[in-house]
Amino acid sequence: MTRVEQIIRLVENGNIGQALALVPEVKKYGNDEEKYALADCLYAWGMPEEAKGLLEELAARYPDDGDIRLFLAEVYTELEAEDEALALLAEVGEDDPQFVRACLLAADLYEMQGLTEVSERKLRQAYKKAPDELIVQFALAELYFSLGEYAKSVPFYEQVQKNARELAGVLVVERLAEALSRSGEFEAALPYYEEALNEKTDSRTLFAYGFTALQAGYTQTAIDKLNALKELDPDYAPLYVYLAKAYEQEGQPRKSYETVLEGVKIDEWNKELRLYAGKLALKLNKPAEAEEQLKKALEIDGGYIEALTVLSALWLHEQRYEDVVALLEQAMADGEYDPQFEWDLGRAKHRLEMYGDALNHYAEAYNFFKNNVDFLEEYGYFLIEEGNRAAAREIFQQIVGLDPSHTEAAEMLLELEE
Repeated sequence: MTRVEQIIRLVENGNIGQALALVPEVKKYGNDEEKYALADCLYAWGMPEEAKGLLEELAARYPDDGDIRLFLAEVYTELEAEDEALALLAEVGEDDPQFVRACLLAADLYEMQGLTEVSERKLRQAYKKAPDELIVQFALAELYFSLGEYAKSVPFYEQVQKNARELAGVLVVERLAEALSRSGEFEAALPYYEEALNEKTDSRTLFAYGFTALQAGYTQTAIDKLNALKELDPDYAPLYVYLAKAYEQEGQPRKSYETVLEGVKIDEWNKELRLYAGKLALKLNKPAEAEEQLKKALEIDGGYIEALTVLSALWLHEQRYEDVVALLEQAMADGEYDPQFEWDLGRAKHRLEMYGDALNHYAEAYNFFKNNVDFLEEYGYFLIEEGNRAAAREIFQQIVGLDPSHTEAAEMLLELEE
Protein backbone atom coordinates (compact mmCIF):
# COMPACT_ATOMS: atom_id res chain seq x y z
CA MET A 1 0.00 0.00 0.00
CA THR A 2 1.42 3.40 -0.97
CA ARG A 3 1.61 6.31 1.46
CA VAL A 4 -1.19 8.10 -0.41
CA GLU A 5 -3.40 5.02 -0.17
CA GLN A 6 -2.69 4.94 3.58
CA ILE A 7 -3.68 8.59 3.87
CA ILE A 8 -6.94 7.98 1.96
CA ARG A 9 -7.82 4.98 4.15
CA LEU A 10 -7.13 6.94 7.35
CA VAL A 11 -9.36 9.78 6.16
CA GLU A 12 -12.13 7.35 5.24
CA ASN A 13 -11.92 5.90 8.74
CA GLY A 14 -12.10 9.33 10.31
CA ASN A 15 -8.47 9.45 11.45
CA ILE A 16 -7.81 12.88 9.98
CA GLY A 17 -4.94 13.79 12.31
CA GLN A 18 -2.99 10.61 11.52
CA ALA A 19 -3.64 11.09 7.81
CA LEU A 20 -2.33 14.66 7.76
CA ALA A 21 0.75 13.58 9.72
CA LEU A 22 1.76 11.45 6.71
CA VAL A 23 1.42 14.32 4.21
CA PRO A 24 4.94 15.75 4.84
CA GLU A 25 6.42 12.31 4.14
CA VAL A 26 4.82 12.23 0.70
CA LYS A 27 5.94 15.77 -0.02
CA LYS A 28 9.52 14.89 0.94
CA TYR A 29 9.95 11.30 -0.18
CA GLY A 30 7.09 10.55 -2.56
CA ASN A 31 7.53 10.12 -6.28
CA ASP A 32 5.83 12.45 -8.76
CA GLU A 33 2.87 10.14 -9.24
CA GLU A 34 2.24 10.06 -5.49
CA LYS A 35 2.56 13.84 -5.23
CA TYR A 36 -0.02 14.35 -7.98
CA ALA A 37 -2.38 11.86 -6.33
CA LEU A 38 -1.92 13.58 -2.97
CA ALA A 39 -2.61 16.99 -4.53
CA ASP A 40 -5.81 15.57 -6.00
CA CYS A 41 -6.89 14.32 -2.57
CA LEU A 42 -6.02 17.54 -0.77
CA TYR A 43 -7.94 19.61 -3.30
CA ALA A 44 -10.96 17.33 -3.03
CA TRP A 45 -10.83 17.66 0.76
CA GLY A 46 -10.99 21.44 0.58
CA MET A 47 -7.26 22.11 1.10
CA PRO A 48 -6.25 23.95 -2.10
CA GLU A 49 -3.36 25.79 -0.47
CA GLU A 50 -1.69 22.49 0.44
CA ALA A 51 -2.33 21.11 -3.05
CA LYS A 52 -0.84 24.22 -4.68
CA GLY A 53 2.71 23.59 -3.47
CA LEU A 54 2.77 20.08 -4.80
CA LEU A 55 1.38 21.10 -8.19
CA GLU A 56 3.74 24.06 -8.55
CA GLU A 57 6.64 21.67 -8.01
CA LEU A 58 5.29 19.28 -10.62
CA ALA A 59 4.51 22.06 -13.11
CA ALA A 60 8.11 23.29 -12.87
CA ARG A 61 9.33 19.75 -13.52
CA TYR A 62 6.93 19.06 -16.38
CA PRO A 63 6.36 22.42 -18.14
CA ASP A 64 4.70 20.79 -21.17
CA ASP A 65 2.16 18.75 -19.21
CA GLY A 66 -1.21 20.38 -19.86
CA ASP A 67 -3.00 18.21 -17.32
CA ILE A 68 -0.81 19.49 -14.47
CA ARG A 69 -1.16 23.09 -15.66
CA LEU A 70 -4.92 22.79 -15.88
CA PHE A 71 -5.16 21.28 -12.40
CA LEU A 72 -2.94 24.01 -10.98
CA ALA A 73 -5.05 26.65 -12.75
CA GLU A 74 -8.16 25.22 -11.07
CA VAL A 75 -6.40 25.43 -7.71
CA TYR A 76 -5.38 29.04 -8.36
CA THR A 77 -8.98 29.80 -9.27
CA GLU A 78 -10.18 28.30 -6.00
CA LEU A 79 -7.64 30.50 -4.19
CA GLU A 80 -8.93 33.56 -6.13
CA ALA A 81 -5.58 33.95 -7.89
CA GLU A 82 -7.24 34.45 -11.29
CA ASP A 83 -4.31 36.20 -12.96
CA GLU A 84 -1.97 33.33 -12.12
CA ALA A 85 -4.56 30.85 -13.40
CA LEU A 86 -5.00 32.72 -16.68
CA ALA A 87 -1.24 32.94 -17.20
CA LEU A 88 -0.99 29.16 -16.84
CA LEU A 89 -3.92 28.49 -19.14
CA ALA A 90 -2.46 30.74 -21.83
CA GLU A 91 0.56 28.42 -21.97
CA VAL A 92 -1.55 25.36 -22.86
CA GLY A 93 -0.92 24.92 -26.58
CA GLU A 94 -3.53 24.13 -29.22
CA ASP A 95 -2.05 20.68 -29.78
CA ASP A 96 -2.27 19.81 -26.09
CA PRO A 97 -5.05 17.31 -25.25
CA GLN A 98 -6.16 19.72 -22.50
CA PHE A 99 -6.49 22.72 -24.84
CA VAL A 100 -10.31 22.64 -24.97
CA ARG A 101 -10.65 22.35 -21.20
CA ALA A 102 -8.13 25.15 -20.77
CA CYS A 103 -10.20 27.39 -23.07
CA LEU A 104 -13.37 26.58 -21.10
CA LEU A 105 -11.76 27.40 -17.77
CA ALA A 106 -10.22 30.59 -19.14
CA ALA A 107 -13.61 31.60 -20.57
CA ASP A 108 -15.19 31.18 -17.13
CA LEU A 109 -12.50 33.31 -15.53
CA TYR A 110 -12.77 36.08 -18.11
CA GLU A 111 -16.55 36.10 -17.74
CA MET A 112 -16.16 36.42 -13.95
CA GLN A 113 -13.98 39.47 -14.59
CA GLY A 114 -16.61 40.98 -16.90
CA LEU A 115 -14.47 40.47 -20.01
CA THR A 116 -17.23 38.81 -22.00
CA GLU A 117 -15.67 39.47 -25.41
CA VAL A 118 -12.49 37.66 -24.38
CA SER A 119 -14.61 34.88 -22.87
CA GLU A 120 -16.46 34.50 -26.16
CA ARG A 121 -13.16 34.41 -28.06
CA LYS A 122 -11.88 31.58 -25.83
CA LEU A 123 -15.07 29.59 -26.32
CA ARG A 124 -14.90 30.12 -30.06
CA GLN A 125 -11.35 28.73 -30.03
CA ALA A 126 -12.60 25.66 -28.17
CA TYR A 127 -15.52 25.28 -30.61
CA LYS A 128 -13.18 25.49 -33.60
CA LYS A 129 -11.05 22.74 -32.07
CA ALA A 130 -13.94 20.54 -30.92
CA PRO A 131 -17.23 21.56 -32.61
CA ASP A 132 -18.96 18.33 -31.58
CA GLU A 133 -18.10 18.65 -27.89
CA LEU A 134 -21.37 19.06 -25.99
CA ILE A 135 -19.89 21.06 -23.14
CA VAL A 136 -18.38 23.56 -25.59
CA GLN A 137 -21.68 23.97 -27.46
CA PHE A 138 -23.49 24.40 -24.16
CA ALA A 139 -20.96 26.92 -22.83
CA LEU A 140 -21.38 29.11 -25.91
CA ALA A 141 -25.16 28.85 -25.71
CA GLU A 142 -25.16 29.80 -22.03
CA LEU A 143 -22.78 32.72 -22.58
CA TYR A 144 -24.95 34.22 -25.32
CA PHE A 145 -28.08 33.59 -23.25
CA SER A 146 -26.57 35.36 -20.23
CA LEU A 147 -25.64 38.32 -22.43
CA GLY A 148 -29.19 38.61 -23.77
CA GLU A 149 -28.06 37.58 -27.27
CA TYR A 150 -30.77 34.96 -27.47
CA ALA A 151 -30.80 34.50 -31.24
CA LYS A 152 -27.10 33.64 -31.13
CA SER A 153 -27.68 31.07 -28.40
CA VAL A 154 -30.40 29.18 -30.30
CA PRO A 155 -28.26 27.19 -32.79
CA PHE A 156 -25.95 26.02 -30.00
CA TYR A 157 -28.86 24.91 -27.80
CA GLU A 158 -30.25 23.09 -30.84
CA GLN A 159 -26.96 21.22 -31.23
CA VAL A 160 -26.91 20.29 -27.55
CA GLN A 161 -30.57 19.27 -27.50
CA LYS A 162 -29.95 16.62 -30.17
CA ASN A 163 -27.64 14.70 -27.84
CA ALA A 164 -28.47 15.68 -24.27
CA ARG A 165 -31.69 15.99 -22.29
CA GLU A 166 -30.08 17.81 -19.39
CA LEU A 167 -26.69 19.42 -18.84
CA ALA A 168 -25.28 21.16 -15.77
CA GLY A 169 -28.71 20.96 -14.15
CA VAL A 170 -30.39 22.68 -17.11
CA LEU A 171 -33.26 21.08 -19.01
CA VAL A 172 -31.96 21.87 -22.48
CA VAL A 173 -35.29 21.82 -24.34
CA GLU A 174 -36.73 24.34 -21.88
CA ARG A 175 -33.76 26.66 -22.27
CA LEU A 176 -34.06 26.38 -26.06
CA ALA A 177 -37.75 27.31 -25.82
CA GLU A 178 -36.89 30.30 -23.64
CA ALA A 179 -34.13 31.45 -26.01
CA LEU A 180 -36.52 31.27 -28.97
CA SER A 181 -39.23 33.13 -27.07
CA ARG A 182 -36.89 35.87 -25.94
CA SER A 183 -35.55 36.31 -29.46
CA GLY A 184 -39.11 36.87 -30.72
CA GLU A 185 -39.55 33.44 -32.31
CA PHE A 186 -42.68 32.80 -30.29
CA GLU A 187 -44.36 30.24 -32.52
CA ALA A 188 -41.14 28.26 -32.96
CA ALA A 189 -40.75 28.09 -29.18
CA LEU A 190 -44.15 26.47 -28.52
CA PRO A 191 -43.36 22.82 -29.41
CA TYR A 192 -40.25 22.98 -27.24
CA TYR A 193 -42.30 24.27 -24.30
CA GLU A 194 -44.72 21.40 -24.90
CA GLU A 195 -41.81 18.97 -24.79
CA ALA A 196 -40.46 20.64 -21.65
CA LEU A 197 -43.84 20.20 -19.95
CA ASN A 198 -43.69 16.49 -20.74
CA GLU A 199 -40.45 16.42 -18.77
CA LYS A 200 -41.66 18.48 -15.82
CA THR A 201 -44.69 20.52 -14.85
CA ASP A 202 -43.74 23.55 -12.82
CA SER A 203 -44.92 27.13 -12.41
CA ARG A 204 -42.10 28.75 -14.33
CA THR A 205 -42.49 26.54 -17.40
CA LEU A 206 -46.27 26.89 -17.49
CA PHE A 207 -46.02 30.66 -17.21
CA ALA A 208 -43.40 30.93 -19.94
CA TYR A 209 -45.47 28.67 -22.20
CA GLY A 210 -48.63 30.70 -21.60
CA PHE A 211 -46.86 34.01 -22.13
CA THR A 212 -45.22 32.79 -25.34
CA ALA A 213 -48.48 31.38 -26.70
CA LEU A 214 -50.13 34.75 -26.08
CA GLN A 215 -47.34 36.56 -27.94
CA ALA A 216 -47.68 34.10 -30.82
CA GLY A 217 -51.41 34.80 -31.07
CA TYR A 218 -52.56 31.44 -29.71
CA THR A 219 -54.83 32.96 -27.10
CA GLN A 220 -56.77 29.79 -26.27
CA THR A 221 -53.52 27.91 -25.68
CA ALA A 222 -52.39 30.76 -23.45
CA ILE A 223 -55.65 30.58 -21.51
CA ASP A 224 -55.31 26.81 -21.07
CA LYS A 225 -51.71 26.96 -19.83
CA LEU A 226 -52.22 29.95 -17.56
CA ASN A 227 -55.33 28.40 -16.03
CA ALA A 228 -53.33 25.22 -15.45
CA LEU A 229 -50.76 27.38 -13.69
CA LYS A 230 -53.49 29.03 -11.61
CA GLU A 231 -54.64 25.61 -10.44
CA LEU A 232 -51.08 24.55 -9.67
CA ASP A 233 -49.98 27.77 -8.00
CA PRO A 234 -52.76 30.36 -7.50
CA ASP A 235 -50.30 32.70 -5.74
CA TYR A 236 -48.20 33.10 -8.90
CA ALA A 237 -49.18 36.76 -9.33
CA PRO A 238 -47.69 37.50 -12.82
CA LEU A 239 -50.06 35.02 -14.47
CA TYR A 240 -53.14 37.17 -13.87
CA VAL A 241 -52.13 40.05 -16.14
CA TYR A 242 -51.45 37.76 -19.09
CA LEU A 243 -54.46 35.55 -18.50
CA ALA A 244 -56.60 38.69 -18.42
CA LYS A 245 -54.99 39.90 -21.66
CA ALA A 246 -55.75 36.57 -23.28
CA TYR A 247 -59.42 36.80 -22.26
CA GLU A 248 -59.57 40.39 -23.53
CA GLN A 249 -58.13 39.33 -26.89
CA GLU A 250 -60.74 36.57 -27.04
CA GLY A 251 -63.41 39.26 -26.71
CA GLN A 252 -64.25 38.54 -23.09
CA PRO A 253 -63.58 41.86 -21.29
CA ARG A 254 -65.77 40.96 -18.30
CA LYS A 255 -63.87 37.69 -17.76
CA SER A 256 -60.67 39.65 -18.20
CA TYR A 257 -61.72 42.12 -15.50
CA GLU A 258 -62.70 39.33 -13.11
CA THR A 259 -59.29 37.73 -13.65
CA VAL A 260 -57.45 40.95 -12.86
CA LEU A 261 -59.48 41.39 -9.68
CA GLU A 262 -58.48 37.84 -8.68
CA GLY A 263 -54.87 38.90 -9.20
CA VAL A 264 -55.33 42.01 -7.08
CA LYS A 265 -56.49 39.80 -4.20
CA ILE A 266 -53.29 37.77 -4.56
CA ASP A 267 -50.97 40.76 -4.92
CA GLU A 268 -52.64 43.97 -3.79
CA TRP A 269 -49.40 45.96 -4.20
CA ASN A 270 -48.97 45.11 -7.87
CA LYS A 271 -49.28 48.43 -9.68
CA GLU A 272 -49.52 46.83 -13.15
CA LEU A 273 -52.53 44.80 -12.03
CA ARG A 274 -54.15 47.91 -10.57
CA LEU A 275 -53.58 49.89 -13.77
CA TYR A 276 -54.95 47.11 -15.94
CA ALA A 277 -57.96 46.79 -13.66
CA GLY A 278 -58.56 50.51 -14.09
CA LYS A 279 -58.38 50.30 -17.88
CA LEU A 280 -60.74 47.32 -18.01
CA ALA A 281 -63.20 49.03 -15.67
CA LEU A 282 -63.29 51.98 -18.08
CA LYS A 283 -63.88 49.60 -20.97
CA LEU A 284 -66.82 48.12 -19.04
CA ASN A 285 -68.16 51.61 -18.26
CA LYS A 286 -67.36 51.41 -14.55
CA PRO A 287 -65.71 54.82 -13.99
CA ALA A 288 -65.94 54.75 -10.19
CA GLU A 289 -64.20 51.36 -10.03
CA ALA A 290 -61.64 52.56 -12.57
CA GLU A 291 -60.84 55.61 -10.46
CA GLU A 292 -60.47 53.45 -7.35
CA GLN A 293 -57.99 51.11 -9.05
CA LEU A 294 -55.98 53.94 -10.62
CA LYS A 295 -55.72 55.72 -7.28
CA LYS A 296 -54.51 52.47 -5.70
CA ALA A 297 -51.86 52.19 -8.40
CA LEU A 298 -50.71 55.71 -7.56
CA GLU A 299 -50.65 54.89 -3.85
CA ILE A 300 -48.17 52.16 -4.72
CA ASP A 301 -46.13 54.39 -7.04
CA GLY A 302 -46.95 58.08 -7.05
CA GLY A 303 -44.82 58.58 -10.16
CA TYR A 304 -46.49 55.86 -12.23
CA ILE A 305 -46.80 57.80 -15.49
CA GLU A 306 -49.33 55.59 -17.24
CA ALA A 307 -51.65 55.59 -14.23
CA LEU A 308 -51.38 59.37 -14.05
CA THR A 309 -52.28 59.83 -17.72
CA VAL A 310 -55.20 57.35 -17.61
CA LEU A 311 -56.64 58.97 -14.48
CA SER A 312 -56.17 62.40 -16.01
CA ALA A 313 -58.03 61.28 -19.15
CA LEU A 314 -60.87 59.93 -17.00
CA TRP A 315 -61.22 63.19 -15.09
CA LEU A 316 -61.07 65.24 -18.29
CA HIS A 317 -63.93 63.13 -19.63
CA GLU A 318 -65.87 63.81 -16.42
CA GLN A 319 -65.03 67.53 -16.68
CA ARG A 320 -63.18 67.47 -13.34
CA TYR A 321 -60.69 70.04 -14.54
CA GLU A 322 -59.50 71.23 -11.14
CA ASP A 323 -58.72 67.64 -10.18
CA VAL A 324 -56.68 67.22 -13.38
CA VAL A 325 -54.65 70.35 -12.63
CA ALA A 326 -54.02 69.30 -9.03
CA LEU A 327 -53.02 65.77 -10.06
CA LEU A 328 -50.60 66.70 -12.83
CA GLU A 329 -49.06 69.76 -11.22
CA GLN A 330 -48.31 67.75 -8.10
CA ALA A 331 -46.73 65.01 -10.24
CA MET A 332 -44.57 67.58 -12.03
CA ALA A 333 -43.60 69.17 -8.71
CA ASP A 334 -42.47 65.69 -7.62
CA GLY A 335 -40.20 65.43 -10.66
CA GLU A 336 -42.44 63.31 -12.89
CA TYR A 337 -43.00 64.33 -16.49
CA ASP A 338 -44.69 63.17 -19.64
CA PRO A 339 -45.63 65.27 -22.73
CA GLN A 340 -49.24 64.18 -22.27
CA PHE A 341 -49.27 66.20 -19.03
CA GLU A 342 -48.83 69.39 -21.08
CA TRP A 343 -51.69 68.58 -23.40
CA ASP A 344 -54.01 67.60 -20.55
CA LEU A 345 -53.10 70.71 -18.54
CA GLY A 346 -53.75 72.85 -21.62
CA ARG A 347 -57.22 71.32 -21.95
CA ALA A 348 -58.04 71.61 -18.26
CA LYS A 349 -56.85 75.19 -17.87
CA HIS A 350 -58.60 76.18 -21.07
CA ARG A 351 -61.89 74.99 -19.53
CA LEU A 352 -61.04 76.76 -16.27
CA GLU A 353 -60.51 79.98 -18.29
CA MET A 354 -56.82 80.12 -17.28
CA TYR A 355 -56.00 81.10 -20.84
CA GLY A 356 -52.43 82.29 -20.38
CA ASP A 357 -51.39 79.10 -18.62
CA ALA A 358 -53.33 77.00 -21.13
CA LEU A 359 -51.46 78.67 -24.01
CA ASN A 360 -48.12 77.90 -22.39
CA HIS A 361 -49.04 74.25 -21.94
CA TYR A 362 -50.34 73.91 -25.50
CA ALA A 363 -47.19 75.55 -26.85
CA GLU A 364 -45.02 73.11 -24.89
CA ALA A 365 -47.13 70.14 -25.97
CA TYR A 366 -46.73 71.24 -29.59
CA ASN A 367 -43.05 70.27 -29.43
CA PHE A 368 -44.11 66.66 -28.92
CA PHE A 369 -47.41 66.42 -30.81
CA LYS A 370 -46.71 68.49 -33.93
CA ASN A 371 -47.56 65.47 -36.10
CA ASN A 372 -50.72 64.57 -34.19
CA VAL A 373 -53.74 65.84 -36.11
CA ASP A 374 -56.09 65.65 -33.11
CA PHE A 375 -53.77 67.80 -31.02
CA LEU A 376 -53.16 70.30 -33.82
CA GLU A 377 -56.89 70.70 -34.43
CA GLU A 378 -57.54 71.36 -30.73
CA TYR A 379 -54.58 73.76 -30.52
CA GLY A 380 -55.67 75.57 -33.68
CA TYR A 381 -59.20 76.25 -32.43
CA PHE A 382 -57.81 77.41 -29.09
CA LEU A 383 -55.61 79.93 -30.94
CA ILE A 384 -58.65 81.17 -32.87
CA GLU A 385 -60.51 81.68 -29.58
CA GLU A 386 -57.54 83.65 -28.34
CA GLY A 387 -57.67 85.85 -31.46
CA ASN A 388 -54.30 84.66 -32.78
CA ARG A 389 -55.46 83.92 -36.33
CA ALA A 390 -51.96 84.04 -37.84
CA ALA A 391 -50.67 81.31 -35.56
CA ALA A 392 -53.89 79.33 -36.05
CA ARG A 393 -53.46 79.55 -39.83
CA GLU A 394 -50.02 77.93 -39.57
CA ILE A 395 -51.46 75.13 -37.44
CA PHE A 396 -54.27 74.41 -39.91
CA GLN A 397 -51.76 74.46 -42.77
CA GLN A 398 -49.89 71.72 -40.92
CA ILE A 399 -53.08 69.71 -40.49
CA VAL A 400 -53.87 69.87 -44.21
CA GLY A 401 -50.27 68.93 -45.00
CA LEU A 402 -50.51 65.88 -42.75
CA ASP A 403 -54.04 64.90 -43.86
CA PRO A 404 -55.12 66.41 -47.20
CA SER A 405 -58.53 64.70 -46.84
CA HIS A 406 -59.31 66.69 -43.67
CA THR A 407 -62.06 68.85 -45.22
CA GLU A 408 -62.96 70.68 -42.02
CA ALA A 409 -59.36 71.82 -41.56
CA ALA A 410 -59.16 72.84 -45.21
CA GLU A 411 -62.32 74.94 -44.89
CA MET A 412 -61.06 76.59 -41.73
CA LEU A 413 -57.76 77.36 -43.45
CA LEU A 414 -59.66 79.11 -46.25
CA GLU A 415 -61.50 81.24 -43.68
CA LEU A 416 -58.27 82.15 -41.92
CA GLU A 417 -56.59 83.14 -45.20
CA GLU A 418 -59.39 85.56 -46.18
